[in-house]
Amino acid sequence: MSNQLSIERGAEYLDRAIANGAPWEPPKAQPRAPNSPAAVLTGQEWPEPQPLPAGLPAVADFDFALLPNTLQPWARDICERVQCPPDYVGVTIMASLGSVLGRKVGICPQEHTDWIEFPNQWALIIGRPGVLKSPAMEAALSPVKRLAAHANEAHEAARAEHEHEAKVAKLRAEAGEKEARKVLGKNANADVTDLISDDCPEAPTLRRYIANDTTAASLGELLRQNPNGTLVFRDEIVSLLRTLDREDNADARGFYLTGWNGNSSYTFDRIGRGMNLCIPAVCISMLGSTQPGRMADYVRAAVKGGHGDDGLIQRFGLAVWPDIGTDWRNVDRWPDSKARQEANRVYEMLDGLDVLAVGAQSDDDDSPPFLRFDDAGRELFLEWRTKLEARLRANELHQAIEAHLAKYRKLVPTLALILHLADNGAGPVTERATLRALAWAEYLETHAGRLYGSATNPEAAAAKAILAKIRQGELPHRFAARDVYRAGWSHLSDRAQTEDGLHLLVDLDWLATHTRDTPGRAATEYEVNPRGLRT
Repeated sequence: MSNQLSIERGAEYLDRAIANGAPWEPPKAQPRAPNSPAAVLTGQEWPEPQPLPAGLPAVADFDFALLPNTLQPWARDICERVQCPPDYVGVTIMASLGSVLGRKVGICPQEHTDWIEFPNQWALIIGRPGVLKSPAMEAALSPVKRLAAHANEAHEAARAEHEHEAKVAKLRAEAGEKEARKVLGKNANADVTDLISDDCPEAPTLRRYIANDTTAASLGELLRQNPNGTLVFRDEIVSLLRTLDREDNADARGFYLTGWNGNSSYTFDRIGRGMNLCIPAVCISMLGSTQPGRMADYVRAAVKGGHGDDGLIQRFGLAVWPDIGTDWRNVDRWPDSKARQEANRVYEMLDGLDVLAVGAQSDDDDSPPFLRFDDAGRELFLEWRTKLEARLRANELHQAIEAHLAKYRKLVPTLALILHLADNGAGPVTERATLRALAWAEYLETHAGRLYGSATNPEAAAAKAILAKIRQGELPHRFAARDVYRAGWSHLSDRAQTEDGLHLLVDLDWLATHTRDTPGRAATEYEVNPRGLRT
């Protein structure tokens, strides 16, 4: 399926999902009396089951060629040893590279203007439990964690030295003050300026690469100390997003939205913490994972209006929701040390980037350094952007997807910058790096189609899973809803979603309902249409 079709299919699903503020529902079949002849398991009186709604839009497979040449062997090695989808490793690598670069250098996509973008990225990994999301991210973050460990060691040494210098400074100040008192005792008008020292050494600042569990105010203080920015890493990120949805966290939400730009200032004015606590430029990178059901629920709620209108979810340009293959093999070997050493070298090089050595320019002393495209790269970017702007203005996409694709104006040039520098590039960002960034956009757009397509009918996935269990003999011809969701099967562990799937199967004549009297309230049982077993 082409990317255009995929994203349009996602838009179609989304339109149905939120039309009039309610999920799309298929036409309902006429209700059937519990003990009508149609409920008899003869297979002749039953109606023919109606087709289930189509599944999620197809997505493009990940290609290791999307990554910098320097890091492809390392990424392949991780995926082979962990046996995880390469998408998870790929987007983690790109997000972590962008976080290390931070505000060191930006890219100006046009030839003459001062439009500048910074390479901090927001990445989102989606997959059901047990598909190795966390091990994939942890492995791909290892170079950043190595940098953080080295920073901690250096900070401990600097802190010990600072404590020694602070003690010496204190003794000198006390001695100077004592001497000043003596001099003033003899001559009240004497100049004792040279004797009074306020030369206390400044405490060292810890370079922070990753933040896990922090409030917006604490993150703001961390960013004041780390103007290059940092990576907010949350293994389950929907919990953070839902926290930011709350009315009492509107300020925190605004802070995160500002941090995506990487170039906007923010000032905290809080009684108790101090007034005018200014961060000249907030630069936040984001990385996290979640499960399909949680993501679908969040997207559906977000795009209905309210908080979803400000584009928080649309900022996750590196959002991937891959298909999970059935093949698995046991890989028990040591990591590729040469590939890992090269990965560590690349991250160290970007962490200590010499912006002059890579040819970065700056308009003045107060402006951040930047690179531009070379002529061929700029021509490619302009051609792509021209088509993008036409699509955004055609009023043919759902507004949520439109807002998502609009963020690609930053995504594409900053990915090109990351790819260029990670491959030891210097000078203008090349045509090769630009082509690779455009390939990223093509690949990611298919996953955006799935992301927003998930906003409709999570019950369709549950219905298909129920049918699969029936055909596998895991469910009898007559069963209760609790027989399904208590088993904990994939797509069927959530009670509400499972019941929605059962209702959909009834509506489309795959199941019939029967009511059975019990000492409490009446119990509903589901009977399988035998015609559906032939399909």
